[in-house]
Amino acid sequence: MTYRDVVSRQVLTWACTAVGARMPVAMAPLALVFLVRERPGGYSLGAILAAAFVLGEIGGAPVLGMRLRPERARVQLAVGLAVGAVGFLGLGVFPGAHPAVLAGFACVAGGAPAAATGGLRTLLTELVPARSVAQALSVESILMAGVWALSPAAVAGLALGVAPRVPLLLAAGLMAWSVAGLWLLPGRWGVDGEGEGGAAPLLRVLVGAWPVYVTGAASLALLGLSELVLPALLEQRGIAVGWSGPLLAGMAIGGGLGAFGYGLRNWPGLLRTRSVVLMAGTSACVALAALIPATAGIATTAGIAVALVVGGALQSGAMLTRNLSLREVLPPSALAAGYSVMYAAAGAGYAATGSLAGALLRVVAPSTAILAGVCLTVALVVTGWWGETRRAGRATGRAGVAVAVGGVGAGPVADGAGGAAIRGRGESEGRP
Repeated sequence: MTYRDVVSRQVLTWACTAVGARMPVAMAPLALVFLVRERPGGYSLGAILAAAFVLGEIGGAPVLGMRLRPERARVQLAVGLAVGAVGFLGLGVFPGAHPAVLAGFACVAGGAPAAATGGLRTLLTELVPARSVAQALSVESILMAGVWALSPAAVAGLALGVAPRVPLLLAAGLMAWSVAGLWLLPGRWGVDGEGEGGAAPLLRVLVGAWPVYVTGAASLALLGLSELVLPALLEQRGIAVGWSGPLLAGMAIGGGLGAFGYGLRNWPGLLRTRSVVLMAGTSACVALAALIPATAGIATTAGIAVALVVGGALQSGAMLTRNLSLREVLPPSALAAGYSVMYAAAGAGYAATGSLAGALLRVVAPSTAILAGVCLTVALVVTGWWGETRRAGRATGRAGVAVAVGGVGAGPVADGAGGAAIRGRGESEGRP
């Protein structure tokens, strides 16, 4: 398996469009803090605005994602991104507005383009052969790791070196750029007539994939835990808080390397098994970072750095297995909506674990708060794995009954159909 099929002009166009759509999202929380930090109670207001942005994302992703239609994909995505650009523009043009107005702009900036992640991911898988979908998703993860590593430095540099409103104006321009980029990509995805006539209701189909969303939320929960509690942990260990930036950048780089490595070969085992193994490894790395004693400054810093880099690599692989699992359990017509729900679930997991850790930091040490977050994450992983195993067992039972009933009068035909179904499942799990 190689990345050769992913290297094309259309994929490059998609990458430029995706950066325009996703970099504003990565910039937004820190940019909102810088926007109002010089006002009375600025840091608290910045946190509120960032929360409004995230709530807009969590609410907008599933609602708008479920309304995406393959035949109108480009127009729907363009409208969402254009409205999001207006939200960012409002924040940049009216930085002194009433907090309620700024919160409204932030909510619109987060919510309106929230379905773009799922839509663009679906478009990407349409641009490559079916055999290269895993590599395409790996490329997306590598690209997003670069975006998230670059965004904090860009925001801080522009806000402090030029003006606090400039990062938000840049975000508006980037999102407008992504709208233009959509017209260089296919205007739709899927096959004619797909999903019509007798198909299960979309909501029921999406709800049936809940175990994948639960594990997806767990995978990003550990990332949120690391980002939000790391400064306090470093202070507890007697390490300069300024190291948090380079350490988190290392974690993002590890994520990019992990995504690249995942796409280099066809890994053995079921997707749900790979996910559990990768999540267990990520949890162990985060827990190790919390447990490293403050015996020697440089050794402690190096140990935390290694744990975060390895954890980032494993976490990106786990998230890739979740996206591939969605392709297995959802029909093609529901994938864009499924990716959007996954986006919302991951954001909810990030927020839930961060809130738990933030509340615990008032009464326990940072290392203890991290371990509590790891325990919550492990509980989510076990719940998701149980749900996927149960779903797979029911599906196997239904397939066995169908083959048995068909075999009464169909003989070889039924056997051929059953064999094809089994082969198809084996291929989707990545087995030969």
